[in-house]
Formats: sequence, C-alpha cells, structure tokens
Amino acid sequence: MEKSSEMNKKAKRHYVNNKDFYDALVLYKTKLAENPNAKIPNYIGECIMAICTKLATKPNFSGYSYRDEMIADGIENCIAAANGFDPNKSSNPFSYFTQIAWNAFIRRISREKKQQYIKHKNMVNNALIKDLDQETAGVASIGNSQYNEMTNEIINSFEKKLTKTKKSGMVGLEKFIVSDQDVRNESETFSSASSN
Repeated sequence: MEKSSEMNKKAKRHYVNNKDFYDALVLYKTKLAENPNAKIPNYIGECIMAICTKLATKPNFSGYSYRDEMIADGIENCIAAANGFDPNKSSNPFSYFTQIAWNAFIRRISREKKQQYIKHKNMVNNALIKDLDQETAGVASIGNSQYNEMTNEIINSFEKKLTKTKKSGMVGLEKFIVSDQDVRNESETFSSASSN
C-alpha cells in the first residue's frame, strides 16, 4: 500500500517523463529525416506545454502580469528548436527545452521592461511639455511635472542598466585606449590633489 502512494507522489512530481519524451523525439527525428515537413507529434507538444507552464510557476517568474505571454514565447521557441535537438549529443530533452523556455522568459521580461520604461518616460516628457506650455502662456504651474516615485525608479533603473552595458561593451584594444575625457579627469584630480 505504501509503495503505490510513493509511486503516485513520484509520478506527480515528474510532470514530464524524460525517457518517453526522449524516445518520442528520437522517433520524430527519424520521421523528420524521411520527410522534412513532418508534423511534431502531440506528445512532444504536450511535454513542451507542460514544461513552459510549470516553469512559469517558479518564484522567478510568478509575479509578472505578462506570464501568459512568457509561456507563449517559451512554447514558440521550443517548437522552433525541436528540430535542433540532437539525440546523439544529449539524452535529456527536458533540460534542453527547459533552458530554451527559460531564455524565452528572460527575453520577454526584458522586452516588457523596455516597454514599461518607454511608457513612463513618455509620461514624464508629456508632463514636462505641459508645464512648459503653461509657463509660456503665463499660467501658474500646478505641479504636473511631479511624477510618482515608482515612475522615477523605473526610469532610473533602466537608464542605469543601459549605462552599465555600454561601459562593459568595450572589447579588444578599446579597453586600453584612453579617451580625452579620461585624460582631463585624471589631470583635474591630480591638480586638485597637489594643490591641497
């Protein structure tokens, strides 16, 4: 009796049977070799859907309002990469497709954050333009340029991330070439330190 309940727990914990999934992919790859337009079997589609749906429930991705879009992107990328799975290199299709879905989720989060930044930046710019129009018309400003802290945080964090990627984007000789601005900053620092 205890053994059957233990088996049920194990079956529930593993929502995709890796061995069956691997066998289905090997069979699909042989059909694909015969017919390049072969349709992906339903079982492989169900496994991919289960992987993406379950991955979206992880704490890393559970708080986003665009979780459905993340799942859809993951499924789309997994289906596109199904032909690229090589059974000779790996016998673990679960990890292969989980990694593809994970990367799709990260890309979706990046795109959504960029859209959120654009939306908030436009909102701030529109408020500033409205204030300028009121000032030129001689109307007293009623504080439209005051935007909330959340908007400010979204804009600052995104712009900070952009400057970080630009600084680390130097490769090769670019790392060692000193710009004119760097030389001026060093000479100002040196002159102010020597005058003290």
